[in-house]
Amino acid sequence: MCISCVMRSRLFWIFAIIYSSLHNIGSGSTSTTLKRPRAGDPFDTFPKNFWQEFSSPFTDTPEDEELEVTETTTHEPFPFFADPYTTVNISTQLSSNVYLHCRVNDLQGKTVSWMRRRGEDLTLITFGQHTYSGDSRYSLEFEDPNDWKLLIQFANERDEGPYECQVSSHPPLVLLVYLTIIVPHVEILDERGSATPEKYYKAGSTIELQCVISKIPHPSSYITWRHGPRLLNYDTSRGGISVKTDMLPGRALSRLYIANANRQDTGNYTCMLGNEITETVVVHVLNGEEPAAMQHANGTRYSARPSTMVVFFLLCVYACVYGRTVATGHPFGR
Repeated sequence: MCISCVMRSRLFWIFAIIYSSLHNIGSGSTSTTLKRPRAGDPFDTFPKNFWQEFSSPFTDTPEDEELEVTETTTHEPFPFFADPYTTVNISTQLSSNVYLHCRVNDLQGKTVSWMRRRGEDLTLITFGQHTYSGDSRYSLEFEDPNDWKLLIQFANERDEGPYECQVSSHPPLVLLVYLTIIVPHVEILDERGSATPEKYYKAGSTIELQCVISKIPHPSSYITWRHGPRLLNYDTSRGGISVKTDMLPGRALSRLYIANANRQDTGNYTCMLGNEITETVVVHVLNGEEPAAMQHANGTRYSARPSTMVVFFLLCVYACVYGRTVATGHPFGR
């Protein structure tokens, strides 16, 4: 037997003993006794899957990497509205400025848009921070950290209706905002609380007019009085002018007093809420003479016109002449 063959055989048996020991330790065996191979069959004591394990490619997958793979499967945060409701009702006064709020959390790069709904049609107003509406009264104002506010300036009755704030997620998020425009009602009354388009005062008396405004959700606009084009609220040139305004729940009452009225105080008096809500009454100041048109309690008036007086005079003359003719047979008597 050659020396190289002997050395190769010894190395083989040393390797077999080491592998068998390790295999017994891994299987939980406490015995250290190694069975000797049968003559002519040195592989009889090897496990059946030895060559499969020995020939399989070596793979080393640390447990950390498995955990990292698991963590990457979690979903990213989904956008949601900060307010707990998806439908909002807002009321505003005619000609006022109004904000429609849309607060979105965890936007994650998604885009917020405002749209106007009319029936089945949707009209784009804003996309992100850009405004696409041809109406310059509409604009987008973003307020940190999450409020995408739609501003409508000088709101009018055509602005009333539903608006939608949409987030470009999958599926998209939609917040519905319904805007109601309240048109206040203005009425001018006299000192007795009667409504009339014209009012007569004697010179030296006090003009007293009341302006009653109802349907005011938020009385933010100031009530003003004008005599023709002249503003009376802060008029100090004439003297004797007083304006007192009371803001009440849902309505307002403003009183105008002008002491020692004279002919210069004749004209149109207008009560104004903002620039569009107005009501006007005509005031006449007379210097002691009886007016040509006198008001009655029922609000009607009688006017003695010159043409009416002429007709009445002619009828009287005719009646007088006709009576004399019948009585004497001569138009002027005998």
